[in-house]
Amino acid sequence: MARRSRLFSLSALTRAYQRNLKAFARVARPVRAKAPAAPRRVVPAPAVPARRAASKPVPARGEWVGGIAPGPAGARRYHLYIPPGLALKADEKLPLLVMLHGCGQTGGDLAAATRMNRLAARERFLVLYPEQERMANAHGCWNWFERRNGKAQAEAATLLAAVDKVARRYPVDLARVAVAGLSAGASMAVLMAALYPQRFCAVAMHSGVAPGTAESAATALAAMHGRRAAHLPEPLGVSLNQGATPSVLPLPPLLVLHGDADGVVSVRNAAATALLWADALGARAGALRTLQRGQRHAMRVTEFKTRGRTVVALREVAGLAHAWSGGVAQLPFSDPAGPDASALVWAFVARQFAKNE
Repeated sequence: MARRSRLFSLSALTRAYQRNLKAFARVARPVRAKAPAAPRRVVPAPAVPARRAASKPVPARGEWVGGIAPGPAGARRYHLYIPPGLALKADEKLPLLVMLHGCGQTGGDLAAATRMNRLAARERFLVLYPEQERMANAHGCWNWFERRNGKAQAEAATLLAAVDKVARRYPVDLARVAVAGLSAGASMAVLMAALYPQRFCAVAMHSGVAPGTAESAATALAAMHGRRAAHLPEPLGVSLNQGATPSVLPLPPLLVLHGDADGVVSVRNAAATALLWADALGARAGALRTLQRGQRHAMRVTEFKTRGRTVVALREVAGLAHAWSGGVAQLPFSDPAGPDASALVWAFVARQFAKNE
């Protein structure tokens, strides 16, 4: 804990989170010892009031518009960042990046911490920030783990409905859509990519858990601690067991980012997810490399390739806790000392977008 406090310089927030976690565990103990605390531990969810003011996105030229999308899990609000000059090119179709926040966050919080809108303004792509409703999860977590009762699948379908609604109203190139997320948002991102692989060019998982690793709140905590085997969810898992080939399971390329000092979601989940994805795509691991830029945290990088193409990239960041790497200082779950995760995500998905132009 002392180590994590030093890394975050958010000791008060961390202590509040731990107090809430213990309280949740005590309340849930009659169901199953410790494990029912999973809803609180699904991703970093410090003691944030339900009605606190959301962070404002980092200023960027362009528009920040809101909307509501209905779906199987009910309606979900969203915000869309539109880069400047879109109306000047009426026939232009732009790629779309879906960004999913973690527990205790909003889409605005994630936009502020990642500064993804600035990249979008420069590189000309749309960014969609869906919002989890507190009625669906009291801590604002995406319910990636509630697969047994179907809530996870319903939320994934609702998020896809948000993509389709935005595409009907704005010039989205549906052949160039990617999804990324932090923590619970990362876990939901890879679940969406596994359930709807034909809809996404790429997926990025920052500090998340592999799809299919948990089925309920009771199993989520063990999954987050890296104590459950990673596997693909149905129907992909069934197809794999029947000897399907990668061509039958066109999973989109995956970027995995994770800190090795993460005390909320074990870094073991990063390698487990990368190996799971690579196996489904018939990819082999290359040599492990260590990269460092200036004084930022170093990264251990492993790329998995098939037919000379990188389809899975694993980046484990030394000394990074449960935070967006290279994010804005003084914001929760954002570490400016890490490599720029936003730039890494965009570089990865842009390579996949280029193949579909």
